[in-house]
Amino acid sequence: MNSPISAHVFSTIKLDPTAGRSLYLQLVDAILYYIKQGEFRTGQKLPGTRDVAGMLQMNRITVSKAYDELQMQGWLESYVGRGTFVSAHIPELKPTELENTVRPKSQQKAGFDIDTKRHINNPFFVPTSQLHLDDGYPDPKLAPIKELYRAYRSQLTRSGLYSKFGSYSHPDGPDYYRDALSRYLNETRGLKTTAKNILSVRGTLMGINLVCNALINPGDVIVSGIPGWQRAEHNFLHAKATHIGIPVDEHGLVVDELKKICAARKVRMVYVTPHHHYPTTVSLRIDRRLELLRLANEFGFILFEDDYDFDFHYNHSPLLPLASADQNGMVIYCGSFSKSFSPAFRMGYLAASENVIEHLANVRILLDRQGDHILDNSMAELLNDGTISRYIRKALAVYKDRRDFFCNVLQSELNEAVNFSIPEGGMTVWTKFDRSINLETLAGQAYAKGLYLSDGKAHKYPGYDENAIRLGFASSSKEDLEKSIQIVKGLI
Repeated sequence: MNSPISAHVFSTIKLDPTAGRSLYLQLVDAILYYIKQGEFRTGQKLPGTRDVAGMLQMNRITVSKAYDELQMQGWLESYVGRGTFVSAHIPELKPTELENTVRPKSQQKAGFDIDTKRHINNPFFVPTSQLHLDDGYPDPKLAPIKELYRAYRSQLTRSGLYSKFGSYSHPDGPDYYRDALSRYLNETRGLKTTAKNILSVRGTLMGINLVCNALINPGDVIVSGIPGWQRAEHNFLHAKATHIGIPVDEHGLVVDELKKICAARKVRMVYVTPHHHYPTTVSLRIDRRLELLRLANEFGFILFEDDYDFDFHYNHSPLLPLASADQNGMVIYCGSFSKSFSPAFRMGYLAASENVIEHLANVRILLDRQGDHILDNSMAELLNDGTISRYIRKALAVYKDRRDFFCNVLQSELNEAVNFSIPEGGMTVWTKFDRSINLETLAGQAYAKGLYLSDGKAHKYPGYDENAIRLGFASSSKEDLEKSIQIVKGLI
């Protein structure tokens, strides 16, 4: 005999034929909800499919599908000649107070505790404004997107698909890509690598995170410049390392301060952006470069070299990386095509001694079995046929022209409000604003007028409080750069 209570409950169920979910699945959801709420108890008999179809005015087959689904999941049990019952294996569930909410509570907040640490509480903002003076991104309109598309498509249409895509492959990247990238780094950066010295990663942040996971233990000391890149610093903290910041001046990292730290305690790693320090864009002077390498050899620390925008140096040829002069395997060199190509394409790499790459690849498997080998091999095609080299030469001329234009307009229009040095390279101008200007307020007002720029919070530290932000010029046309500056001028 059917329970009159269950029949009443079924009569209150409302299904929506216009919803994006099948009717039988909506009925499954409803029955599950009432089981979990205790409305349908363990062992309770449910109305037959014909009765439910009549109450809900729907096709009996639809009700049967819902019952079958719940039986397969173990929530219902059906017996020939007896009917359908709530499974006897389900423990008695205490009903909870109904809430006036469309979404279940479990979709909003987990029932277990989360130890939210300050360094990973970083809400990110994706600007949608038409104008932008960003953190220093490339212009995707200049990137060889069509060439990459053709190379990617050709990877999918060639023979030997099983050997390429039918199973997992090397976690350090495909041989074809690593070999092409090794030659490219040797030719353009003076490195002395083979394919065994290369590990493909999905951008600089993954490279930093992987090194922290594989080579840093809790309590290890990591040193970097202040101001610096907080995303990197947050990785140090997440690895439970002790992070020590040292000053950066007009010649880059103050290496004498590092020497004092090394004399007092064991340093495990130094993170540095020597070509264009982030965020100030200054280059590390040659004597400090040599001293940094000497200290690494003397004290045995890892030198993590983040060379995020090597290709874009305007006044002379790019300075060769620290890795090019490393004779003892102290440097882990990290680069990315995301900064030169487009941030949307997650393509980065690490170059280091063979045993380091082997160890990092083994640790990488725990997080990411392998990268995108199709994309890697497509990039290898562009490296081998010269597309990337031609693109870099073209983009370099365009970005230099935009840098010069932007700095001229910035100087003429905002001379009384800002102070800056023309960067030798990179894609941004490190701009110091008059103390009377509140950058957070300025950023909010500018965004309301269709212009995105930083509010400066990412560059503030205890003991360091320059009223400065990075104003990116590479991703915008001259017309948009002038419009952007006019908006800022009107606000300040």
